[in-house]
Amino acid sequence: MRTPCFAICVLIAALATPLGAGVDRVSPSVLTVILDFKGPHSRSSVEEMKRESGLILRSSGVLLEWHVLGDDPHASYPELVVMTFRGSCEYTPGPYDYGEPGPLAITHSTNGQILPFGEVNCDRVVGSARSAMSGIDYPRADLLIGRALGRVVAHELVHMLTKSAVHGAEGVEKPALTGRQLIAQSLPLSAFDVARVAHERP
Repeated sequence: MRTPCFAICVLIAALATPLGAGVDRVSPSVLTVILDFKGPHSRSSVEEMKRESGLILRSSGVLLEWHVLGDDPHASYPELVVMTFRGSCEYTPGPYDYGEPGPLAITHSTNGQILPFGEVNCDRVVGSARSAMSGIDYPRADLLIGRALGRVVAHELVHMLTKSAVHGAEGVEKPALTGRQLIAQSLPLSAFDVARVAHERP
């Protein structure tokens, strides 16, 4: 795993106490997610991403609050993570370059310690979701791309919330998710993963 860049480390040090630091929190059930987009993204897909990942994490008692990096540089939050999105986070019709295989997203760590920084490879997520779409799916492709992104984000947030690289045996926290699972009607946290997240909450 790569160590996050210095500028982002300074940002999170200024805005919040990292996850699991054991300090008093104003609202321990609320996790602020800072979004850092490095490429194009669809507004409707991003809104669906927020809805989907929020729905998944809500089952464990965690509520997500969303902000875009740089929107309010003077704000502070009790507990936050930074999610960086690379590539194109939107559906575009026509032929698609699926690129090289690899992870859909990563959670950064250093010396075995999970850090509150995640990175999503949007090109791979979009490509995986598109590979599972049929003709009837394309009119709602933005929604399905957002759903896929939401599940990938939720997966990484569980790693951060549990401070563990351990995966689940089922549900959204499985070690690998297929395109069909990314756009299926539902992909919740398993009871095992709900308990793991809840165990780490104050």
